[in-house]
Amino acid sequence: MIIGIPKEIMPGERRVSAIPETVKKMIAQGTTVFVEKGAGEEAFYPDSEYVSAGAKIIDDVQELYKQADVILKVKEPQFNHQKNMHEIDMMSEGQYLITFLHPAAPVNHHMIRKMAEKGIIGLTLDGVPRISRAQRMDALSSMSACAGYKGMIMASNEIAKFMPMIGSAVGMIKPATVFVIGAGVAGLRAIATAKGLGAVVYATDIRPEANEQAQSLGARIVDLGIPEGVAVSEDRKHANNLPKEWLEKEREAIKDIVSKSDIVFCSALVPGRLAPILITEEMVKSMQPGSCIVDVSIDQGGNCELTVPGEKIVKHGVIIEGIKNIPGLLPTSSTWMFAHNIYNLLEYLTVDGKIKLDLNDEITSSILVTYEGKVVHTGALEAMDLIGT
Repeated sequence: MIIGIPKEIMPGERRVSAIPETVKKMIAQGTTVFVEKGAGEEAFYPDSEYVSAGAKIIDDVQELYKQADVILKVKEPQFNHQKNMHEIDMMSEGQYLITFLHPAAPVNHHMIRKMAEKGIIGLTLDGVPRISRAQRMDALSSMSACAGYKGMIMASNEIAKFMPMIGSAVGMIKPATVFVIGAGVAGLRAIATAKGLGAVVYATDIRPEANEQAQSLGARIVDLGIPEGVAVSEDRKHANNLPKEWLEKEREAIKDIVSKSDIVFCSALVPGRLAPILITEEMVKSMQPGSCIVDVSIDQGGNCELTVPGEKIVKHGVIIEGIKNIPGLLPTSSTWMFAHNIYNLLEYLTVDGKIKLDLNDEITSSILVTYEGKVVHTGALEAMDLIGT
C-alpha cells in the first residue's frame, strides 16, 4: 500500500497530515510513504526528517496522486492553482481519501458529488464517533481544542477593549463580556482561555452535562429551557438537531446576552450535520460596534447567518471571523495532534497491509462519505435533500 502525503494548498494552511514520527510507524508496518516536497516545512518538519524516517520525497504532486493508494490530507480537496486543476481531478477510481471533508456543509456539496462520480472512497475525520475506542482517532476533538484556544486569542486581538478589569488613575475599566455558544471541546477551551484573560464569561449548551462542565470553568450559564429529551440523543453521546420551534426558542433565549457581548464564540455543532443558525442578522445588528464573532463552526456551515466561509468581514460594525483553518495558526502543536489521530485511524482500518472497510463497524460507517460511486453519508444526504431519493 502506498500512502501519499500532499502539501496543503488552502491559503494560510500550515498543517500537514503526517510527521516523521508517524511516517516511520507506517513504513515499519510495510507501507510505502510518498511525501510532497516541502509538505511539512510550514509546521517545521523539513524534508530531511521525512527522508530519515524512510519516506520518498516527490517533487510533482500529480505523480504523488497518481501512484498513491491512500491520500492523507488535513483539509478537503481544493483547486490547485499551480497545476490549474482541482485536487479531485488528480485522483482516481478506488483511491482512498482520509481528511476533514465536512460533507454536510453546502459549500462542499459539489465537491462531494464529484468525488462520488469519480469513484473515490472518501472518509471524513469529522465523522469519528465520540466513543471510547475511537478517542485516539478523534481529530475533530484535537483540532477543536486548538480552535477554542486560538479562536479566543484572535477575538481578544480584534476587540478594541481590555479583556480583564483594569484599574487606572482615572477609574476602573470593566472587563470584556464573552459569550460562548456550545460547550464542547472547542467551547470549553475557549471558556478557559477567556477566563484566563480576565473576561466575564457566559456560556450555553443544549446538553446539561456540557453546561456543568462550562460552569466548573467559571462560566455563567444561560438557560435555554430546552428539555433534555429534545436536546440530547438517546445514547447521550451528542446533541440532537433541534426542531425548528426549539431553535427559535434557543435564539430567543440568547438574544439578550448576544447584544451585551463584546465577543461571541460560536461552536455549536451536531457531528456530521449542518451547523444550526443561532445568530441572526438582527442579533448582529443589536451588538455594539467593534464587537467580534468568531464562528468556528463554519466548516459545517456556521452558527451565524452572516459568516462568510474563510473570510473576516465587518457587518453592522461587528467583526465576523469565518476563518476555516484556525488550528493551522498553531501548526506545530496541531500537526502533532492531527498526525497521530489520522495515523491511529489508518491503522484501525488496515488489515494485512490494505484498507478493509467493515460497513457494519460503527467507526467505519460514521466516517464513510462516498463509496461505490455514491454519496452514502447521512448528514450529507440530509443537507442535500437526497434522503429517500
